[in-house]
Amino acid sequence: MRQSLTDLYDARVAQGTLRADPAQHAVLPALDALRDWLEANAERRIGLFAGLFAKPLTPPRGLYLWGGVGRGKSMLMDLFTEATAIRAKRRVHFHAFMQDIHKGMHEARKRGVEDPLAPVADAIIRDTRLLAFDEMQITDITDAMVVGRLFEKLFAAGVVIVTTSNRPPEDLYKDGLNRALFLPFIDLIRDRLQVVKLESPTDYRQHRLHGAQVYFHPAGRVQGQIAAIWSDLTGGAAGEPLRLAVNGRTVELPRFANGVARATFWDLCARPLGPADFLAIAQNVRVLILEDIPQLSASNYNEAKRFVTLIDALYEARVRLICSAADEPERLYLEGTGAFEFERTASRLREMQGADWGA
Repeated sequence: MRQSLTDLYDARVAQGTLRADPAQHAVLPALDALRDWLEANAERRIGLFAGLFAKPLTPPRGLYLWGGVGRGKSMLMDLFTEATAIRAKRRVHFHAFMQDIHKGMHEARKRGVEDPLAPVADAIIRDTRLLAFDEMQITDITDAMVVGRLFEKLFAAGVVIVTTSNRPPEDLYKDGLNRALFLPFIDLIRDRLQVVKLESPTDYRQHRLHGAQVYFHPAGRVQGQIAAIWSDLTGGAAGEPLRLAVNGRTVELPRFANGVARATFWDLCARPLGPADFLAIAQNVRVLILEDIPQLSASNYNEAKRFVTLIDALYEARVRLICSAADEPERLYLEGTGAFEFERTASRLREMQGADWGA
């Protein structure tokens, strides 16, 4: 027997895998209505593909679910996407999606296509009836210039869009370059998506971590504990790479799910990354699991400098940090050039272990 999303949610609460939250519960009927329509019309042609003589089938408005970090937006979207029994669906992090769009446009330009966005949009439309985005935010001018036209094409073709965001539509690309050109996209969002604020007072990621150990040493003995934290925070997701466009380059975090990123020290600090890269990471993740921080000294001075810059960016953005390291913060960098300056970083690492950090 097919269960409603409310039934599925309540079952998880009864099993103890979710904590009942009235604000989350209130969103489920809107998602269930979309699910019902998508399943009932999964095989029917809609929008641009309705046919010359067929009456076009107009899809319902999608959903723009926004609210503070850790309130369960991604969990609700995943519940909805997984339960919607159609083949033509895609769930993707917004930044990863935009990276794919820019890559497709680049390939189209190389083929001499006059409008490089057209074949990219057509491919999505051909294969997708439901498009579920996680954590929509626009911080890059190239994304801002593309996303409005892309969404117009998707809406015209009848693609149903569900997205989460930490901010209301009016705050997307706030203070961005040439933002006036972006404002029609905000009107489009308001017109084609139901905008719903998830007003839960509880940050569930912080709740899970409140009072928990978040700094582990020595690193080699704690892989199981780190893996358990990752599984708990992401609901058991495998995660997928998160690629961020920064000044024409791509910064990649190997694993990302539900606002939580996971990487090693070497993934981030052994590469030629700088302040802009680490700022982009801090702006796009709410929890970073950083593994295998080594002993620091003059022999890995460049990596140590990058680590200091990374911690500064995470600290200023109040990102929750979980890490495994060779030793306690005060004993990571004992001698050599930079050891004195590292005292501030050690202090910040210690402060970031606090139960209320990031709240």
